[in-house]
Amino acid sequence: METPGNLFCVAAPSGAGKSSLVKALLELDSRLAVSVSHTTRAPRGQESHGREYWFTSEADFQAMVDRGEFFEWAQVHGKLYGTSRTAITDRLARGEDVVLEIDWQGALQIKQLFSHAVLIFILPPSWEELAQRLQRRGEDTAAVMATRMANARIEVAQARSFDFVIINSLFDTALFDLKAVVHSQRLKYAAQLRNRSQVFAALGLV
Repeated sequence: METPGNLFCVAAPSGAGKSSLVKALLELDSRLAVSVSHTTRAPRGQESHGREYWFTSEADFQAMVDRGEFFEWAQVHGKLYGTSRTAITDRLARGEDVVLEIDWQGALQIKQLFSHAVLIFILPPSWEELAQRLQRRGEDTAAVMATRMANARIEVAQARSFDFVIINSLFDTALFDLKAVVHSQRLKYAAQLRNRSQVFAALGLV
């Protein structure tokens, strides 16, 4: 599925800094819009319905699955997450650039539907640092953190399937790298052709 807008999928294990990086990127780049995913997990901290996620029950989530309303959905840490079709298709068709905060399973599903989707994986600098970040969040029990660390080893192994990998050792450096990926994608020949077709036509390139 080709669209005028660019689609960026950002994945990472818990604690790698994905949400913080995407939030900072959105504050700097007015051309980017975030697609809010649905999830069956409970809100954390100051999260609110419709901002970080659409929080829903398992029954309602399953009903959306049955109606085919998700582009992709997956179970992550025992909870369900999904990206609705209407959340991104209209924006992409209008030429807007959309970023998805998503798990690796969903990112690979999206790539099957949108061949020009850009997959970006955020890595921690070490396992020790990832564990410390999870502890500093103070949101999970020791058992939950152990599960997240075990799952992280599975998740990190999927980075080789992504287009870009950013190591979030220093936040400002990682943010610069993320901005660079987005900007470079907009300058690719195919992306420019989709978005500036009138210029290409005037120059006899189409």
